[in-house]
Amino acid sequence: MNVPYFNKKSFWVGDLWGGTASMLVALPSSIAFGVLVYSTLGSEYVGAGALAGIIGAASLGLIAPLVGRTSGLISAPCAPAAAVLSSLTAGLIAGNSGLGPADIIPLMALTALISALFQILYGAVGGGRLIKFVPYPVISGYLSGVGLLIAISQLPNFFSLPKGTPLLRGLISPDLWDLRGLAVGLIVISLILLSPRITRKAPAAIIGLFGGMLTYFLFALVSPGLFNVSGNPLIIGALNVPEFFLEDVAGRLKSLFSFDLVSFKLIIVPAITLSILLSIDTLKTCVVLDVLSRKRHNSDRELIGQGIGNLASFLCGGIPGAGTMGPTLVNISSGGKTPRSGVIEGALVILTLFLFSRIVAWVPISALAAILLVIAWRMFDWRSMLRLLRSRAGRLDFAVIAGVIVVAVTVDLIAASLVGVALAILLFIRDQVQWPVIHAKRGLDQVSSKTIRPDAERAILKQHGSQAVICELEGNLFFGTADQLFSQLEEDLRTKRFILLDMRRVQSMDYTAAHLFEEMQDILEEHRGRLLFTGMPSGLHDSRNFEGYLAQLGIVREGCGIIISQTMDSALEWMEDRILEEFNVVKKTDELPIELKDFDLFSGLNEDQLKGLADCVSELSVREGQRMFSAGDRGDELYLVRRGSVRVLLPLKGKIFHHLATVERGDFFGEVSFLDRSPRSTDIEAKTAVDLYIISRLRFNEHSRSDPVLGVQVFARLALTLAKRLRHTDAEVQVLEER
Repeated sequence: MNVPYFNKKSFWVGDLWGGTASMLVALPSSIAFGVLVYSTLGSEYVGAGALAGIIGAASLGLIAPLVGRTSGLISAPCAPAAAVLSSLTAGLIAGNSGLGPADIIPLMALTALISALFQILYGAVGGGRLIKFVPYPVISGYLSGVGLLIAISQLPNFFSLPKGTPLLRGLISPDLWDLRGLAVGLIVISLILLSPRITRKAPAAIIGLFGGMLTYFLFALVSPGLFNVSGNPLIIGALNVPEFFLEDVAGRLKSLFSFDLVSFKLIIVPAITLSILLSIDTLKTCVVLDVLSRKRHNSDRELIGQGIGNLASFLCGGIPGAGTMGPTLVNISSGGKTPRSGVIEGALVILTLFLFSRIVAWVPISALAAILLVIAWRMFDWRSMLRLLRSRAGRLDFAVIAGVIVVAVTVDLIAASLVGVALAILLFIRDQVQWPVIHAKRGLDQVSSKTIRPDAERAILKQHGSQAVICELEGNLFFGTADQLFSQLEEDLRTKRFILLDMRRVQSMDYTAAHLFEEMQDILEEHRGRLLFTGMPSGLHDSRNFEGYLAQLGIVREGCGIIISQTMDSALEWMEDRILEEFNVVKKTDELPIELKDFDLFSGLNEDQLKGLADCVSELSVREGQRMFSAGDRGDELYLVRRGSVRVLLPLKGKIFHHLATVERGDFFGEVSFLDRSPRSTDIEAKTAVDLYIISRLRFNEHSRSDPVLGVQVFARLALTLAKRLRHTDAEVQVLEER
């Protein structure tokens, strides 16, 4: 009996350890991200930022796993959220908008709210599957840009520069550095990088943070002033939890009722950018998690869960976040297997807030800056950039990454997001243009319809079949590939009469491609040619079919213009008939039944032999659509078509058939069973009304005993005809396999 995992003690223990370990990883970075966002407003808001980071980690940890249900995923404030919100805040301050911190904090909160609502919308409409298709170079460039911006913003805190000091001036002026804060930061970075080589039982960030705090208190023994919490620029400072909830959370709720169009214009683009980045960050982590847990996450449900988690974070005064890679991997490696581990992580964050808030107040700001610098270094995609730069084929992708980074740093993240979208479109167009539109191209002298024709007709088609070209198209036919298609067919349009386009592999078509087809038809009509389509796909993205789309544009008109054939075989047969008509080989609808002597199979027989053969023959007339025999039937007769035509059908699973051949007047079928007397292997159906001769193998054998020469000649002619058909088939298969 299967026991639900919520009742398994081992899973409870694993989730408890996983939730605890992931909390120890998520909490320091969450505090750091909160400080990064709020410190933009001024040093007096550092404590509020730390609280916002903790509350964000708690809200996401408690809510997102309950809704998203992705096993092992840990959600917490993340770098993209911190970068977008700090960029928004810095832009509002630098833009001389006249807004003060009291005005900016509600706008920042509303940005997070709208972003959360967009995430819920993405999940509700099935956007989880689409967001994952953003090109990796765009994601890499954006995240690298975020990492670089975080690094630039944290260097002043790392060197403990005086407030308002320009970064470049501060970096080249050692006299402005506070060596105590710098030493703390260096110790933190060293411990984060070196501790995994010593032990993996404790998270590197926690070891680094405690090492930094210990270093700070060692300096405090020399400088007693560092033991003061208030007015100390080197530490976070007191966390006024009640005051934060009364002022910040109340201000957020009031902002909902004072929201206006001007505010909406300021935050809508950052909100959309934030929603997309948080969604990508979450789904990227979920993909890695799927590999480790051997499960499949539900992208849409997880986006809804993240959106509701960020909505809760907004209501409680926290900063938004996403499913984060570091804490998630720690959770899995520590035994966390179910969504419950994420809830435990959130509960432990709340417990830490109320039990250890006084300890958090002593965390050095340079220690948080050091943690963020390590995160920024790891966010910067050095490996991909170096790999692409060394490869000639990857230099365009490198340019995309570099372009997004440059815009993110020199302009802002909002502009970088727009550049990223534009570059994603260009990457798609580039890939489509590079991929050949024509999958294969052959002449009618290389392939043929399934109509079995006499040797004379086959010889004409072999010699003059190059007048027709068959092209298998693939991919997307749009403005980016239309010119490529025309260039590849330009010579054929001038020199060929017929061009058949097989559309089975085509994914989409726009008006540029449709207009191109009209131009191609006009060119072919100048020398009595036609453009043909076959294998039309079932629909476009808006559920219209290609044929209907072309008809609505007036490009396909009944009785003229482009011909649309339901099957490839009917299109090939139509082109063959047009070529044969030029050489006076015309099908007659009122044709008379032919006699035995008119069949190529019996050429060379004298009158006596034909009279003897006639004794073995019976006649049969079949109406259109009638089945003459089916696969598995017993029978050894040879059928000769005197008038009309029949279809040879190979039955497949699901009561469907594959059309093998069409046998017309003057040819025969049923020869396999006539030769080996085994059951029929195909179905035979009358394509039109048919008159037939039927040669019984039993009666033919009896006659051959008295005239063995006749038997030898008939079997020799059968063997020769079958050999010609086999060679023709071999030639076509070779052409198909070599394309």
